[in-house]
Amino acid sequence: MAVRNRLPPWHDQIRLANGRELLIRPIRPDDAVPLRAGFSLLKPDEIRQRFLYSVKELTPEMAERLTRPDPKTEFALVAAEPLPPGEAMVGGVARVSMVPDTRNAEFAILVSHYIAGMGVGRQLMLRLVRWSKGKKLQCLYGDVLEQNQPMLSLSKSLGFRRESTDTPGLVRVVMDL
Repeated sequence: MAVRNRLPPWHDQIRLANGRELLIRPIRPDDAVPLRAGFSLLKPDEIRQRFLYSVKELTPEMAERLTRPDPKTEFALVAAEPLPPGEAMVGGVARVSMVPDTRNAEFAILVSHYIAGMGVGRQLMLRLVRWSKGKKLQCLYGDVLEQNQPMLSLSKSLGFRRESTDTPGLVRVVMDL
């Protein structure tokens, strides 16, 4: 029987429609520098859709926090070139954080316009849902700007329902797990 090259847990190689290969894997501290470098390539609207407000730069402190999730309550993935961390350009980031004293978690996803529309967001979201179910959470949710139609369509296709919020222009998408 042939020995297969197996990837570590939560690592998946995917091929995009344009033929480009990406590695989806847990985020690592070495990703801080490429995250900061890639941030400057994002369009202002992409940043606003992820952070829900305008952010001019990803500071070293923000990058450090993003790349060191608490393994007990948080899970974060990147979609990156299949190169060693620190060398790979990161094209997508997905994160889920458990809400203290609940069985709920909040997600956030950002996919660069360079690879948007090629299924990366779906691949990332499916893994966030799987992690949340593995933690036996009851609910996964995210706040999405009303004009972020790609994210609203994706969440609907995966079974999320829409809920209104007290903030004009913001929709909460919720999945009961």
